[in-house]
Amino acid sequence: MSFWKRAVAVAALVALSWGAALPGRAAGNLAGQTPIEVVVELGAPGRHAFFPDKLRFETGRLYKLVLRNASDAPHYFTSHSFSQMIYTRKVQVVQRQGERLVTLAEFKGAIREIEVYPGQTAEWWFVPVATGRVTDLRCGIVGTDGKTHADHGMVGEIVIE
Repeated sequence: MSFWKRAVAVAALVALSWGAALPGRAAGNLAGQTPIEVVVELGAPGRHAFFPDKLRFETGRLYKLVLRNASDAPHYFTSHSFSQMIYTRKVQVVQRQGERLVTLAEFKGAIREIEVYPGQTAEWWFVPVATGRVTDLRCGIVGTDGKTHADHGMVGEIVIE
């Protein structure tokens, strides 16, 4: 290997090893923590909105984002920007059976949109790995009036510190 190729390879390895320690980036065993639970209600009877519509997370912490849909319409929790700033550990579809929640399905990998049907719940387990402000949180379901739920106010903001 030539001197320059070797120098570039060493520089790349150094950059990768330092990358986790750069400001705005998380490091360590990020998925093995006890999760911080954050609940977001997707809509309410007759209302298209996220409750709350402003979310705040911290890099390097494991979160379980519980998405509950108590409304009579399906809703999306969609944000391409948010999905680029987190590591998704898993998404679970859960259902209450008696006194306990039962996991019906689990998904892994890159997730940017979750649809939750009326009366159902999904859990998004993730670790934020980059800081920033997200303004593209929305519900893109189109209603009978031809407008999206976002057009009716179902939008939100996410800040990752």
